[in-house]
Amino acid sequence: MDRRKFIVKAAAGAAAAGVLASCSSASNSTGEGPAVHTNPKVVWRLASSFPRSLDTIFGAAEVFAKRVEQLTEGRFTIRAYPGGELVPGMQVLDAVQQGTAQIGHTASYYYKGKNPALAFDCAIPFGLSARQQNAWLDVGGGKELMREIFADFNIINFPGGNTGTQMGGWFRNEINSAADVKGVKMRIPGLGGEVMSQLGATVQVLSGGEIFPALERGAIDATEWVGPYDDEKLGFYKVAKFYYYPGWWEPGPSLSFYVNRDAWAKLPITYQHAVETATAEAHHRMLTTYDAKNPPALARLLEQGVQMRPFSQDIMEAASAASVQLIEDLKGSNPGYDKVLDHWKKFKNDSDRWFATAETAYAAFAYKK
Repeated sequence: MDRRKFIVKAAAGAAAAGVLASCSSASNSTGEGPAVHTNPKVVWRLASSFPRSLDTIFGAAEVFAKRVEQLTEGRFTIRAYPGGELVPGMQVLDAVQQGTAQIGHTASYYYKGKNPALAFDCAIPFGLSARQQNAWLDVGGGKELMREIFADFNIINFPGGNTGTQMGGWFRNEINSAADVKGVKMRIPGLGGEVMSQLGATVQVLSGGEIFPALERGAIDATEWVGPYDDEKLGFYKVAKFYYYPGWWEPGPSLSFYVNRDAWAKLPITYQHAVETATAEAHHRMLTTYDAKNPPALARLLEQGVQMRPFSQDIMEAASAASVQLIEDLKGSNPGYDKVLDHWKKFKNDSDRWFATAETAYAAFAYKK
């Protein structure tokens, strides 16, 4: 090779290498490049609505926090506080909105009094199953619609778990008909609580850690929570022996992570990506964990003498009619509710048509006791 041509090519190569190195350094300095160690140290507080003893539902916050720390090589750490430790379990939305905590993990129907549309982010009586709810939020446009609602609270929301169809709860006494619901003092939140109230129950809303003492001392006659695995941990079977199903008010309830928008805007883009990835993992992990742990927990409860009963047909029909009427009566109650309802109803109608085909036919044949 000609010596002069070799020198020119070598000089050009060195210049290109210098440009690439410069670009890499500049990219890293913004927090968008591969060298995560150039990103700042960030410490956040996470307020959960759930007690630490519930390792699946509170555990979602721990799964999330651990993954964020791993993805950022320890530079973005999040401490999860159980309900009542940083703020009361029913005040997580307020805490995140005000910046007391940068992030929260909770059930959006707890805050339906602020805007009834928030219930769609969690569960609607006789609404979507877990798979349908996940499809609506993740792909069907539901998450984007809910973000319009949450923007009023300075919050950006991320799906944060699903329990699957819940049980109908624990009752001290049998309820064989809709008439037996009248006068029952029951812990039940969300729109399901309003339906039970219409059926004659006296409804209370208590956080997870408050339920057993209330049931034990007779302040309430009945309670619902999630399903066998959590219910066993909370000890409800020690006080109430009648275990009813299904939880028609929560056919597929999703939990949510709330992030304060001001805190979110200050995060480097790589940290934002870590949050998105970690919430998705925690969201998926919750449902699979419950699906694995509920069956053996139910077997243990039955060994303790628990009497499992289905809700009567007239209770189901009365509750369904009241639920449909309630959802329609809320139209115009708050900006954004009608928009979310219309979108949700169309999605549900289309989804139900499909699920009623293959899914229902298979379940009717396969899930025989």
